[in-house]
Amino acid sequence: MKILIILFSFFLFFCAGITKHSGTFSSTPEKIRVLTYNIHHANPPSEPDSIDLPAIARVINEQAPDLVALQEIDVHTGRSGPYHEAAWLAEKTGLNFYFVKSIEYDGGEYGIAILSRFPILEKQRYALPSNPDTGGEPRMLAAVTITLPNGEPLIFACTHLDARKDPENRHLQINKIVEILKNASHPVILAGDFNDRMGTETIQTLDTYFERTCQECEPTIPADTPLHAIDFIATRPKGKFKVITQRTVPEGYASDHRPVFAVLQVLD
Repeated sequence: MKILIILFSFFLFFCAGITKHSGTFSSTPEKIRVLTYNIHHANPPSEPDSIDLPAIARVINEQAPDLVALQEIDVHTGRSGPYHEAAWLAEKTGLNFYFVKSIEYDGGEYGIAILSRFPILEKQRYALPSNPDTGGEPRMLAAVTITLPNGEPLIFACTHLDARKDPENRHLQINKIVEILKNASHPVILAGDFNDRMGTETIQTLDTYFERTCQECEPTIPADTPLHAIDFIATRPKGKFKVITQRTVPEGYASDHRPVFAVLQVLD
């Protein structure tokens, strides 16, 4: 049944004419379209035994992003089939990709990824700390350096913080992210699933060093009837970016999270 669902989903994807972008979007050199999306390994919550990568590609392509931060990516795992999900999505969106493994899982790998319309010039993978006594899952920060069409370099970073109820590991991890990025030589956009709500110590630390693209952010989980915002886009240094558009994408099928989308203008 799982295989039939996968094949049917791919059939609908191609029959619907949802094709990858050519790599030329509406962005100008001063504006960047950014998306962050926890894709739940492309498993729609309403279809627990299925993998629907075409649905994820459709959601991404509808936003026509320049930069995408993806969380919960499977690569050749038993549960998701013979797919390198980051590479597959890069192919169907016409974007470059960088995958970072967080853990080995079910015969393959599981982690986070970045998609970029711009060529990726440098790639960095950073392990984030956790208290070993908590048994928390290893978490990572992925960062790439790109050059905007106006010649200005930019760092785009993706993360997925610890999901345990106890916030200890998230505090350790956001502090490490700040340590890594606060002295960066280029402007930074950080995006991902922070697994904490506004007003918590985790997000207060984020706000001390970064500017979130929203202050009263729309909820992102659960995707069908969202109640809480835990997925964010943030920038530094403060005052370098102007938010032109910010929204939570009203998508309730493809994942258990709703994506967050922003258009940012890079200021002089």
